[in-house]
Amino acid sequence: MKCSVFIATSADGYIATPEGGVDWLHAAGNSSADMSSNPDMGFNNFISSVDCMIIGRKCMEVISSFNLSPEQWPYGDRKIYVLSKTLTSPPENLADKVEIYSGGIPALIEQLEQKGFRHAYVDGGTTITSFLNLKLINEMIITQAPVLLGEGIPLFGKLNHPVNLVNVEAVTFPNEFVQIKYGVTYS
Repeated sequence: MKCSVFIATSADGYIATPEGGVDWLHAAGNSSADMSSNPDMGFNNFISSVDCMIIGRKCMEVISSFNLSPEQWPYGDRKIYVLSKTLTSPPENLADKVEIYSGGIPALIEQLEQKGFRHAYVDGGTTITSFLNLKLINEMIITQAPVLLGEGIPLFGKLNHPVNLVNVEAVTFPNEFVQIKYGVTYS
């Protein structure tokens, strides 16, 4: 199964403030820039390529806090698996959208492959690091916002081995965000 990351960070590598806030993403960059040619910076193209999502509990809690209406829900009808050792059920506003999974990641990947899934969107800093440590991430698309937070929740945690980033492609958007797509290989 192909596993991909699509995530935004500050220019200094944080995905959220120390409290978990992501409001800075909407304040960063040139808000008056003409984004009409790619308003979502490739998200819709990416999400149309995946057939399931695997996210961490904290990521799910952030999504839940947005209280998105059905019209605002960006993930369509994709199956979303939430990795959690502590939760047994999702928040009420996500009850029909996510499934809690408490087992090991390799077993989950095997189950998903047996169900016919081919491409997973992996999200959440701890979850992404876990997948990298298991050598399961195939590509990463990281969009850097033009802001320095100085502190916060980093995208990557401790890695158990080197991760080689290859076939690099970069795009600069009119709003001054920079998106880098990496292929991932392991030593």
